[in-house]
Amino acid sequence: METAGTGVGVGGGGDGVGEAACAGLRKSATAAALAVRKAIEQERRAAMVDSMNGRRDDNCIGGGPLRHLYVHIPFCARICPYCAFYKERADPAQVGRFCDAIVAELTQQAERFLLQPETIFFGGGTPTALTTTQLALLFDGFERTLDLSELAEWTLEANPGSVSERKARLLRERGVTRISLGVQSFHDGLLELLGREHSAAQAVASFELLRRTGFENLNIDLMFGLPGQTLGQWQETLRKAIALQPDHISAYCLTYEEDTDFFLRHARGEFRTDEEADAEFFETTGALLTDAGFSQYEISNFARPGFESVHNRAYWSGKDYLGLGPSAVSTRGLRRWQNVCDYRAYADRILTGESPSTGDEVLTEEMKRAEAIALGLRTRTGVPNEFVEKWPDEIAEFVGLGLMRPDGTRVVLTPSGRLLADSVAEAFL
Repeated sequence: METAGTGVGVGGGGDGVGEAACAGLRKSATAAALAVRKAIEQERRAAMVDSMNGRRDDNCIGGGPLRHLYVHIPFCARICPYCAFYKERADPAQVGRFCDAIVAELTQQAERFLLQPETIFFGGGTPTALTTTQLALLFDGFERTLDLSELAEWTLEANPGSVSERKARLLRERGVTRISLGVQSFHDGLLELLGREHSAAQAVASFELLRRTGFENLNIDLMFGLPGQTLGQWQETLRKAIALQPDHISAYCLTYEEDTDFFLRHARGEFRTDEEADAEFFETTGALLTDAGFSQYEISNFARPGFESVHNRAYWSGKDYLGLGPSAVSTRGLRRWQNVCDYRAYADRILTGESPSTGDEVLTEEMKRAEAIALGLRTRTGVPNEFVEKWPDEIAEFVGLGLMRPDGTRVVLTPSGRLLADSVAEAFL
């Protein structure tokens, strides 16, 4: 669930950049975030390319090489009831064709753009749901098509239930440098509630297997604010994660996203939110992980020195990126496009020479700035003063409330402000 490509305006995966994060953390993560999304989407719709009227100026060509690639692998052995990302159970008869389509799309885009990746992120879904043969086919295509001489980080998301020694060796040998392991909890009862296919013991075994295989950059994904979860259970999960000595921990508050079973159960009153409890979970997370030597460089992401996610930091800083696979989003300059959210239709289009895109949109500088503010405020470095200079009264109010502080040429959120990050960002739209 690491936020690779799931922030404001970023597509795909990663089990994912954390758009899902004013009275408490839960309200900030839902109502305020939704307001930010809606405002940006209204601007996007107003700027949508009208191909019937010939507005097809391709302002995404040029501007140097594309340095960041996201690949969406939508397959899951089990569909988790809280997950809103595009995912499906794989049809074994179709998966090979899907892999061919990923390589074909990469080849097509390499003819259109100069691709010199610094980061690659395979998200989902569950990339490790693919067989070693299928993964090898993808790696062959990437090695054949791309100049990987400047690649600094290659991340692949994995679930504990689908990690084997043979698969781990393949990933290590073929150039993957970082694994993001979707643990979510070290409490078996909560894992069952979440629909996960692994146990706490399997999560520990998978992490240790990856470490033995030679991976020196391992992330653990965790979730809090789960139905019935106690603070004691969350503290236990954090301590067990810390004991494994990962290099990075992503810790997210559960949100009830539309088109999920959890959303329906919440709407029926089976699940309830507790804003005060979620805020306590959040503050406990920061305290325990900071004491253990992790730095909170983004609201939901903690890293040991030198292990911040290069890929996600590129998203958060507004860098261009190319998305491959069904549902993946790409942004190049002031143009953004998204692939069709159906892996069969995606493969059909790619392998018959059609575009997999569902449509392009032209962004404005104001839209890009709004996204930069919304994402930048979630990070340790905040945003440049010039991004928010039009709102001196709001800045003064947030500083007075102890939610924001000046930091030289930038403004950053305080620990209290992080609880309300999306509400604060909404003020600058």
